[in-house]
Amino acid sequence: MDIKLSQRVQSIKPSPTLAITARAAALKAEGKDIIGLGAGEPDFDTPNHIKQAAIDAINNGFTKYTAVDGTAELKQAVIDKFLRDNGLDYQANQVLVSVGGKQSFFNLTQALLDEGDEVII
Repeated sequence: MDIKLSQRVQSIKPSPTLAITARAAALKAEGKDIIGLGAGEPDFDTPNHIKQAAIDAINNGFTKYTAVDGTAELKQAVIDKFLRDNGLDYQANQVLVSVGGKQSFFNLTQALLDEGDEVII
């Protein structure tokens, strides 16, 4: 049986994020000092206290969707971290939690920018 893929699927391009991640890994393997800003995949094992917190959350039934901008407890942990480590004092309405850096940048640009706006990074 000959299956034809839709035009939509045929037009999908390879992920630039994965290409950047692969290139960074190759350069790192060559001994180059690389700071990877690709996929956001840690280069270390998950610390045991984080693994245990995940297990505890599952065992306590904390397996449902949460508020889009983060739970009150998570926001407070972020606030406490910035105050403790950086001397920066934030309020909960100044903290937004997302699934990752790219998602945050996407949300930010969609909310603040229009076609033709100049952005300097």
